[in-house]
Amino acid sequence: VQLQASGGGLVQAGGSLRLSCSASGRTPSHYAMGWFRQAPGKEREFVAADHWIRGTTSYADSVKGRFTISRDNAKNTVYLQMNNLKPEDTAVYYCVAVGWGVGPQQWNYWGQGTQVTVSS
Repeated sequence: VQLQASGGGLVQAGGSLRLSCSASGRTPSHYAMGWFRQAPGKEREFVAADHWIRGTTSYADSVKGRFTISRDNAKNTVYLQMNNLKPEDTAVYYCVAVGWGVGPQQWNYWGQGTQVTVSS
């Protein structure tokens, strides 16, 4: 499974960005997709995930109410809509697939990462 993420960039605090991640290759018929992030000097942390069962999502407390994960199963694509961005959201965001949980080791496939920078 190959994951290609896009949509990162530079935005002012309070602004919005939407990340996209498309999966290709030999994907399972049903699988979860999600996002992690890693800020400079910090460990990689869970952001959000979407299970293949409709309506089953999970969010880190730090992004609840601001970020929304969604997916288009027909396109094997997951999205992360990020609103009301804060400087502390600045990080490299990684798309993940096939797994479940808040630990990086619980996911099998990782994308290359896309930089999100929020200026104050």
